[in-house]
Order: sequence, then structure tokens, then C-alpha cells
Amino acid sequence: MIHKIKALHDDGQGLSIRAIGQELGLSRNTVRKYLRQDVAAIEAAQSNREREKKLDAHRDYIAYLLRTFPRLSSVKVARKLREKVGELAVSERTLRRYVQQVKSTVASRQRRYYEPVLDMVPGVQCQVDPGELREVKIGGEPRTLYFVVFVLSYSRLTYVGVSLSPLDTLTFIRLHDEAFRYFGGLPEECVYDQTKMVVISEQFRELKVNQRFHEYATTAGFRIHACRGYDPESKGKVEAGVKYTKQDAFYAETFRDEADLRRHVQQWLDEVANVRTHGTTGRQPRVHFEAEERAHLGPYLTPACVARGVDDLAPRQVDKTGLIAWKANKYSVPMAYQQGRVGAREEDDRLAIHDLESGDEIATHSLHLGTGRTRRNENHYRDHRQQEAELEQAIERCLGEPLGGQLCARLRESMPRHYRDQLRGARKLLEGEPELDRVLIGDWVTRERLTAGGLKERLAAARLAKARGRDCDADAPAGPVTPPPDLSQYARLGRSSGQQEVTHGAT
Repeated sequence: MIHKIKALHDDGQGLSIRAIGQELGLSRNTVRKYLRQDVAAIEAAQSNREREKKLDAHRDYIAYLLRTFPRLSSVKVARKLREKVGELAVSERTLRRYVQQVKSTVASRQRRYYEPVLDMVPGVQCQVDPGELREVKIGGEPRTLYFVVFVLSYSRLTYVGVSLSPLDTLTFIRLHDEAFRYFGGLPEECVYDQTKMVVISEQFRELKVNQRFHEYATTAGFRIHACRGYDPESKGKVEAGVKYTKQDAFYAETFRDEADLRRHVQQWLDEVANVRTHGTTGRQPRVHFEAEERAHLGPYLTPACVARGVDDLAPRQVDKTGLIAWKANKYSVPMAYQQGRVGAREEDDRLAIHDLESGDEIATHSLHLGTGRTRRNENHYRDHRQQEAELEQAIERCLGEPLGGQLCARLRESMPRHYRDQLRGARKLLEGEPELDRVLIGDWVTRERLTAGGLKERLAAARLAKARGRDCDADAPAGPVTPPPDLSQYARLGRSSGQQEVTHGAT
């Protein structure tokens, strides 16, 4: 501004003070003040960041607010400040700038804990994420395009599988098969978010996976790793790949038909996505893959389960209690399908129940050979979510030493990747138990595997046994021998081999 005023005045040869004020929207006194001052002195004063500001008197309070509540907006900071000191003689823009300056100099509470990620190992991890894009012109009509992006974490080699119908478990499996054949091998682990096509539910970081997808993963030979819920940053490589695919491969493109779409995707992968210089690695993904990662992938053969279809489903009506009829018996489905319609079919000695729209398997039961019987999966009726639990010291306070330490050691050995979640769950269970039998718990911790979920089941079984009077105290007086009740209905389902830290959950 000072330079404009000096230039317009031109040492008295240019515009008058009145004209300069009208031109720049300034008062005549302001124009006179700047004309009397030296340009260098004014610039030095304005560049002095240590000069006193109107909000400096309130800096300590603003810093306190930002330390305690780091996500406060400048608008709310201003409101709280006005409530404390009255009206402020500064503009909203000035306040926003001042708050940003204080944020840059005051250490605030950390929003999330981050650690550096070590360089990935070739052939170990593939990150997978589905996406969709609406209003894609295919055959002259706007369609919704569904796709899945696969990114090898080490080389960043990418594959994109597409579908014109909403993704279901079988389509998801088929696109995996396409990706692994495109890569020419199999990684050790695939990383997913908690989509129902992979993870049915989570408790204490113990996963109940989609049974059909678990069968495919076990047969193919890769591990399933599911991120925590609502945590996309833990698979950031493929998250970025989904955005890149939407914007670069599909946006502003038109296709004659599905075959033209698939040709375009293949050409884009071979001529654009996998030959560009990657911003993080600084190398072309295809060259990087061929040089350092291909040899580390495992062999891959398409499993027979990939070829199965869902066209032979028999429709069934779900009653108000969440049951369907099949060959004179009844079987439960998740209550979300109450009084709706589902599809069912026999597969060997089991009944598989599917969502008719998506084709996803939502429940499975072993077939009953008799008539008039009901098979219920209690998971369809109960909510297994648990509140967040506590840390190691709390378990030791509940059980004492050395039993508390032994339980913690067993939880760490059983699920080392999710040890903290296991501790939180175990603490909640122990603190909620009205009477702890430390002798029984001491026996449980000697078992080969014990998780928070297993602890919950054992505590429930102990309460049931006590309620029925089955006290195992060796010093109890002898009496008439009562035959033990039939507890077969409480038996745990066996675990499937091939996926550690995973149990089947009926969908």
C-alpha cells in the first residue's frame, strides 16, 4: 500500500492527497501519514513479527484452549473468548490468522499415535479395496461402475477388476482370481477394511470372517488381515490407488459396452498405471516388480470354489422370529432379514443361505436329518460387541500374581498382533464377573491357546455349571451320583486350519 501511495503522489507531481484517498479508499489523514514516513521504516515495522498485537493479551487463554481441545475451530475459539472477555476489536480473519500462528508454536494434544512404517518386504503384502463411480457412460447410458483395486505394497504394481453389478462375495473372489493371475503369483497376505465380503464381525480383534471367502483364501494359500474399523490410513497405498483409478482411468471416459470397458482397463494398466514413475518409490511399478518382487510371489492355481455360481438358490420367506423352512425343519438367519426373502441351497451336508440381491452368504447350518426341528445360530440374535477394556495392570489387580501375569502371557502368545485388544477384553470380562474362581482360571492359562473370546466362554460355562449345582470341589460330601446334563449344545465349533486368529461367523 505504501508503494502505491508514493507512486500515485510522485513527490507532488502526481495525484493530490484527496484523489489518492478516493482512488485507494483511504482517508486523507492516512495518506498524509504514509507520505511523511520513509518506505524502509514502514517495511521494517510491518515485518517485525515481535510487535505487539491486539490479541496478545489473550494468548495464554487461546493456548490453553488449543492444548486442551486441539480440534477447536477459530470460530469457536472466538466465541469462547468473547464469552470470557466481551467483544473483540479484531476481525474474524485476524482471529483465524492469530489462532493458526498460536497452533504452530504451542504443542497440542496428539490426535493419533503414528510410527514410521518400515520398508515393505517383496512378495509379502497386497492391499485390496473396493470402490464405485456413478454416472459412467456405458452403451450411451449412465451406469454405476463397481471395481476393486489390488496394489502390491512393495513394488506398487496395480490391478483393477471391474463389475457392472454390485459386488458380492463370489464376484469379489473372482476379481481376486483375476488379480493373482495378472500378477503371476500369490502374496503371503492381503489387507482389507472390514467389508462384509471378508469380515462378518470383530470382537477383541478376533475376526469372524465370511465363510466362503475364508474357504477361498485358505485354498489359495494367503492370509487375511483386516484393518481396524474406520481406519483407512492403515491401508493407505490402496486408498490412494482407488482415488487414482477413479480420476485417471474412468472419469470423463465413455465405453461402448462391457467388453470395451475391460479392454480400456487393461490398456490403462499396461500403458499408464504400471509404467508411470511412482511418486513414492521413484520407479516404474512394472520394472520394479519384475526386478525385485516377482520371484518372491508364491505359486497360484485357481481353486475350484471360484467357479461356483448362485443361480440355483431356492427363495425362502423369513418369519418374524428370523427362521426359514427347509425340508420340514427350520433354520435361523440374521434378524436383519426378519420377514424378508432369502435364497437357500444344500451344499453337501450343510444348508447355505444367501442374500437374494447381493448373493452374499449370510448364514450356514448343518442339515438336520429329522423333521420338525429348529437349528438356531445364537449369533443371529445376540450382539457380541464388548466395551473397551483396560490394561495389563488391571488384570493383575483382578487375579493377583502370578496368575494375572500368566494370563497376560497366554493372551500375548495366542494373539500377539492384537495383544492390547485382548487385554482390554479380558479386563472387562474379569471386572464384570461376580465371583472369580482362580483355581479354574489357573487351569485355563495352562492350555495351549487362550484368547479373550475363549475366556468369555469358559467363564460363562463355569457360571452355568455352578447354577446347576455341579460343584467340582473335591472336599464336598459324597452323595447320590447324578448323571451329568447333556451339554452338547454348548460345544464350541471347531477351528478351520489355514487362517490363524480367525473363527467362522455365519453371515
